[in-house]
Formats: sequence, structure tokens, C-alpha cells
Amino acid sequence: MDVEALRTFAAVAGTGQFQTAADELGISQQAVSKRIAALERHTGVTLLVRTTRGSRLSLDGQVFLPHAKKILAAVEQAERAVRPGSRPLRVDVLNRRIAPAQAVYQFYRSRPDTDLEAVTLSKENAAQAARAVLEGTIDASIRALPPGQVPAGISAERLLDSPLQLLVGPGHPLAGAPRVSPADLAGHRIWIPGIRPGMEWAAFYQTLSEAFGLSIDALGPHFGDEALMDALADSTSLATLIGSGDRYLWPQTHDLRRIPVHDPTPVYPHVLLFRSGDQHPVLTALRDHLRTAGPRTPHDAWTPDWAER
Repeated sequence: MDVEALRTFAAVAGTGQFQTAADELGISQQAVSKRIAALERHTGVTLLVRTTRGSRLSLDGQVFLPHAKKILAAVEQAERAVRPGSRPLRVDVLNRRIAPAQAVYQFYRSRPDTDLEAVTLSKENAAQAARAVLEGTIDASIRALPPGQVPAGISAERLLDSPLQLLVGPGHPLAGAPRVSPADLAGHRIWIPGIRPGMEWAAFYQTLSEAFGLSIDALGPHFGDEALMDALADSTSLATLIGSGDRYLWPQTHDLRRIPVHDPTPVYPHVLLFRSGDQHPVLTALRDHLRTAGPRTPHDAWTPDWAER
């Protein structure tokens, strides 16, 4: 059933005049007549009786009108529900501890009236997250995705670089260093449990280890971040890498050390993935916030060759 024909029928029923309804709808009287005729053919009944003074509802028209109004109200509600800015912006941040989640949280704190929903597609890789954006499951995702893997219809902006830091316990040989270089990490075991094949961070750490001759592994089961903190605190040889914007908490007695990595600074290159042409006002505001308020890329930044520039 043609929604515009229903809208035209309701207009004529309300005004009693084809020409007045045409003026309200911004169409010609001939178009009004064609729409009403098509609607009557579809329903198989006469809905409007033409008179010398205009038109009036037939008995069938009187029965049909309230149903037509309900349909039009439902259509209006459906359109309003997906109108830009009428629903929360759904953003995938992958993990609530890491830099993307913290950046989106800071954006929300700067605009506490923002209608926003942060979700974590923790089991999907970057390509799958991009597909979720394309399909409309989410509005945006902050991931590391090579340009060649960005699907058609998706825009990718590199808006959040996350410099890496070394995290070690107090007994580690590098615990007292104010900063370290990637070369200083050669020969030390860097343990990053939870790396799964096919995920974007697996590709990142593989490229990083090959570039600087590092020993990065994910051996053993991952019992969670708290268990990782416990293991680092008790070890004189284990280390891990985290983003400078990642948020981790541990007992004060652990005495863990976050040590900046420089010369060069390995940077995890997050890109914001969103549907091309998306006009959601919160998305526009988020992009502006990340451009202006996000951490600056270090002058000695190192990123994989496949990273979006």
C-alpha cells in the first residue's frame, strides 16, 4: 500500500477539498486525484464521494480513515526513530580499559548531555567490526585496519594514536629506567596474553617484533588483566606492553612501573570507522573531539607500514 496515497487520502478527508489537500501536500490536484483513484483500486472500495461542494467520506472511507491514520503515525514514528540525532550513537570501543574507550569517555565527559552508547565487540576483528558498521549494527568503531581492508561504503580516519609503554614489576631489570627504546627490549620476554590469531593487534605485535627483534608471545591461558598484574608484580623477567591511554588498576603493593618507550615510539594506530556520508550529529562531534583533544602523535612515532596515514 502506497504511504503517499494514504497521506493524500487523510488530507482530503480532513479538508473536504481536493485542491486544498493538493496545496497542503505541495502537489497538483491531478496528482491528488490519481493517488486517491489508485488507493481505491487497491482497496476495492469507494473511499470518497465527490460532490459539487468537494468530497466527503463514504461509509467505507469512514471505516478506513482511522486505520490509515494509525499507519501514517507508525510511519512517522519509524522515520523519527532513525532520523539523525534521534537515537544514541553506538560506538564500538573493543575493550573498556583501552585508549579508544577512554577517549570516548572523555568525549562524553565534555558533553554529558550527549546521547551515546559504548559497546565492545571484543570477539570481532577489525574487518568484522567494519562490516558491522556497514550493516548498521553499530554506527562507528575505533580499530586498526589497513586501508586495503576498508570495505566500500566505509570511511576511515586515523584519529587516535596510542603510544606504547612497558609495564613491569619492581624486580624487573628495566624497572628503574625513566624510559626505554625498542632496542632495550631485545632479549626480554614480553608477554601479552590474549592475543588471538586474526585480530588486528596480533598483526601489529607481529610486525613490531619483526621490526625490532623482540620476543613477544601470548603463551598460556589468559586469566584476565588482574592475573596479568599479579604475574608481573611477582616476576623478575616478565614484561608487557600497554597503551599510554589504557586504564589499568592494581594494588599499591604491586609497585608496577609504566615506562615510556621512545626512540622510536611504537604507536598503535587507531582509525575511526563509520559509514560514508553518515550525518549523525554526535558522530560529527566525536570526530571533531578526537581531532582536537586526542593525544598528539610523537615526533619519533613508529607504526607498521600497513597503517592508515
